Amino acid sequence: MKIGVIGASGYAGGELLRLLANHPHFEVAAITAHSHAGDPIASVHPQLQSYGDKKFNAFNAADFAACDLVFLALPHGESAKIVGELPTSAKIVDLGADYRLESAEAWSAYYGGEYAGAWTYGLADIEPFRSDIAKSSKVANPGCYATSITLGAAPASAIADFSDVVVVAASGTTGAGRSAKINLIASEVAGSLTSYKFGGVHQHTPEIEQALAKISGADTKISFTPILAPMPRGILSTVTAKLTKKISTEEAHALYKDFFAHSRFVSVLPMGMMPKTAALTGSNHVQIQVAVDSHTSRLVVSVAIDNLGKGAAAQAIQNANLMCGIDESAGLKFDGLGV
Repeated sequence: MKIGVIGASGYAGGELLRLLANHPHFEVAAITAHSHAGDPIASVHPQLQSYGDKKFNAFNAADFAACDLVFLALPHGESAKIVGELPTSAKIVDLGADYRLESAEAWSAYYGGEYAGAWTYGLADIEPFRSDIAKSSKVANPGCYATSITLGAAPASAIADFSDVVVVAASGTTGAGRSAKINLIASEVAGSLTSYKFGGVHQHTPEIEQALAKISGADTKISFTPILAPMPRGILSTVTAKLTKKISTEEAHALYKDFFAHSRFVSVLPMGMMPKTAALTGSNHVQIQVAVDSHTSRLVVSVAIDNLGKGAAAQAIQNANLMCGIDESAGLKFDGLGV
């Protein structure tokens, strides 16, 4: 299958190219990056030596005429501007936020600008999303925080109150994109932690609430505090919710194990073993641990992912595999790098 990648010079775009280089069914035929048009791919992503002397092109819709599948790795608000120029027969996975939200009001409140509508939500590891992805030609890839938090909370819908979910999650600096920002330079980040988008204003909030409401069938509210961590990649989320029934840690752990029993990529770790971001670097895998805080009657869930892998490029490929009717793990059959 001929594949196109639009917006390939960013961190997520580079990770897409790395993973696609070894995909058994996909052949990258068109690669664009507006700000780096004409530059060799390896000059921006030195790790991608397998692309040889290939260069980024400026976007030209004609270059994608023969593509069966297109990945959009553009800043929020940009995908909707060009979707209409792509072949109607092509399947599309958008790594940006443009088509994630079903509510125009939520889009206006958290993103602003013109609302583009909603596509099938691409959280491939759980229902009801998985079945819908396999039948769809256009899929909105979840946000990185949203992936971690939703997977961590989803199994608890029968035992916890989703009207008051509290989340604190730390992310590596690549989650903020590749554009130069003073607060992201090494001198500012190294040896330091800081909260940002403080007070419940992070743009992934309505996306998480939307997904959890669809899973649980109940009204969902989250209080989400993101933290910038002094590392390039990875997300570690701590999700807590008030229990609605008495349950032990062992029972909660068994519930989570059963929920993800058929997942190829989500691992509920043995009790006593904690998720670790470095164990997942470069992969599509998820690690989860769960406990019951009996003192406060709250469920506590720890979730780790790679924000550029499961939180972006690898999950996008998993979605594309399902859309194309091939093994969902094609091109993704490897573990994280570890330390």
